[in-house]
Amino acid sequence: MMSILQLFTRTHRPLTLGLLLAAVLLAFLVSDAWGLLALALSAFWLMLSRRDAPRPVPSQAGAVLCPADGRVVRIEKARDPYADREALRISVFMNVFDTHANRASVDGVIRDVKYFPGAAINTDLDTASPRNERNAVVIESNGQLVTLVQVAGLIARRILCHVKPGDTLTRGQRYGLIRFGSRVDIYLPPHAVPKVAPGERVSATTTVLATLVTA
Repeated sequence: MMSILQLFTRTHRPLTLGLLLAAVLLAFLVSDAWGLLALALSAFWLMLSRRDAPRPVPSQAGAVLCPADGRVVRIEKARDPYADREALRISVFMNVFDTHANRASVDGVIRDVKYFPGAAINTDLDTASPRNERNAVVIESNGQLVTLVQVAGLIARRILCHVKPGDTLTRGQRYGLIRFGSRVDIYLPPHAVPKVAPGERVSATTTVLATLVTA
């Protein structure tokens, strides 16, 4: 049976254990019932946002899997500034209650990783994508490029990316995370076919965002 710690990313396991220990210690110090309730809810929220259990990976050919839990906020033709090309962009907004881990959308080899420091704008706004702290991972998959851009959120700006150019990713593989709400922009070849709509709730790995076809 899966242990509770397997629900959280390795990066957050020390923090999760620390929160549990702090909650136990403070429970002996705080006598006010409302204070204890607030503490318990805060600890539960922090643990919930870091859950990261294994998920089934769709096997259909050409599928582009969602890299994050959240809500689709935009689907449009756009310029991919990280791979210097025209593209179809799908943006997924992650709120503070969504899982913070990010997963690879396609099988492929990482051609480039670019990190940019930046401002702290609400990632539900389109202006956040080119201005906030962000990290772009350009993946070559069967001769086509897929760019995944982690955009840091308003509450806490902390992006973690565990891969580098030359690494090989498989669909559904965890490659990084963004803490406390954020946004992921997915740049696809312009002929990709969207399988989701704006406003739709999506799940990392299990939701197929689009399919890649031969141009």
